[in-house]
Amino acid sequence: RAYPLFRYDPDKGTTPAECADLEGNPALEADWPVYKLDYLDEHGQPASLELPMTFADFAITEGRFRKHFRKAPHDTWNDDMVPLAEFIELTANERDGRFPYIWAVDPDNHLMRVLVSSELVKATTERRDFWRTLKFLTGHGTQVDTEQMVNAVRSEMAQRITAGLLAMAGGQDANALVAALSGAPAAKGGATAAPTTTATPAGYEPVWIDTPECTTCDECTDINPKIFAYDDQQKAYVLNPRGGPYRDIVRAAEKCTAGIIHPGTPFNPNEPGLDKLIQRAQKYQ
Repeated sequence: RAYPLFRYDPDKGTTPAECADLEGNPALEADWPVYKLDYLDEHGQPASLELPMTFADFAITEGRFRKHFRKAPHDTWNDDMVPLAEFIELTANERDGRFPYIWAVDPDNHLMRVLVSSELVKATTERRDFWRTLKFLTGHGTQVDTEQMVNAVRSEMAQRITAGLLAMAGGQDANALVAALSGAPAAKGGATAAPTTTATPAGYEPVWIDTPECTTCDECTDINPKIFAYDDQQKAYVLNPRGGPYRDIVRAAEKCTAGIIHPGTPFNPNEPGLDKLIQRAQKYQ
């Protein structure tokens, strides 16, 4: 999927689906073609795995992408590691605390897990999405019924307007109609809800970095550039300890190849999943 074959012949018709085709690409209907990885098992016997050939599986064969991979020692393997092809199908919340990897073999032909950088995760996702776009343009993707979508939107909007008008007739003010149209609950008594503020918790300790030890691996800045940045020497430092959720800080500490990020304590005591995040942060303090 790194370099998909795409042909366009304007003489074949008037629509993209008629003029374009993807013939010649392997596994047309799948996101990724499949390849066989041969290796020696723990008993020294030949074995193999059938695996999706993601963009990262291609990239690991290219020396220019070397910095985006890191071998995971066998004793560090755990259930939080997720094959890359599965990882990119997860939502942002589901990815939290998970580590994408691909399978490879070492010089002795033994199986190993190789962790993938966030930058390469993005590239793999982009290649998958581009392939899906090509499939759609050539008629291989799922067709969208635009008329059905328009009718569904009209129906939903009509229901919201009706609900708002009925609420106004029942004694509520115009906020009821506005809330119905926006899909938000109406403020009681016609008042506008005031924004909530979070006070600094007692004993708050912001995240900090051993900046001189930074190896410029890009992990922290890729996760949240509002929290982490590089100085003139290309060494990471904390730009704003409150620039994002504690989740991003903990993830950065876990991904840091030099192990120099110390998460401190969370600024927002109401952040979801805080107990688990604090537990994960302990080893990096």
